Amino acid sequence: MKAGLLAWARAAHVRAVRAWGAHARSLPGGRRVRQRGRCPPPHRPVPVLWLFTDQARLPDPRAAASALPPGLAGIVLRHDADPARAALGRDLARICRIRRIALVVAGDVRLARALRAGVHLREGRWAGALRLPRHGGRLVTSSAHGAVGLRRAARSGADLAFLSPVFPTASHPGAPALGAARWAALAGRAPLPVAALGGVSAATIRRLPVSLCFGVGGIGAMG
Repeated sequence: MKAGLLAWARAAHVRAVRAWGAHARSLPGGRRVRQRGRCPPPHRPVPVLWLFTDQARLPDPRAAASALPPGLAGIVLRHDADPARAALGRDLARICRIRRIALVVAGDVRLARALRAGVHLREGRWAGALRLPRHGGRLVTSSAHGAVGLRRAARSGADLAFLSPVFPTASHPGAPALGAARWAALAGRAPLPVAALGGVSAATIRRLPVSLCFGVGGIGAMG
């Protein structure tokens, strides 16, 4: 991992710890306190660096997972079409326990429960009838591509939403990107903490407001 991105993550973690201490309190009904028009800080510690597994670009993420910084990182297990997904999940869960890394499973609550992991939602949608308790101790993350997805993620109980693509990305060549200004505007109005996904690097992350970016996710930059 590039030193610049790791330095950003350490600084973001320090800012987050301060935010939890100063602002992480709830109103009756579980609504988060919004201050100065900003989105609410996480109600619990949330990793700031996220590795997204990818069957095509990162077929075996075990080495990359083992290189993530302890206490700062999380992994989103995708590999949806991989018949060995459960075995990969067990290996990643073991690495995560040893290295104090969070693990969330994309779209599969049963596998998440078996691995004692959290769940990653697509655009705030739970797959099927099963779901984790809203604040049952496991992290819930979600993808989002605009304001609708952010609101749906918040209603679904997500702790963190990955708003993408913020910059042009190799995983979706030619796809339109939000850009730094649009991303910041959406994140500033979001009802939950937001992380940046898509084209994130040590250089591009500097273009996003530090007060609005609660994390970054990627494949190449993390792996």
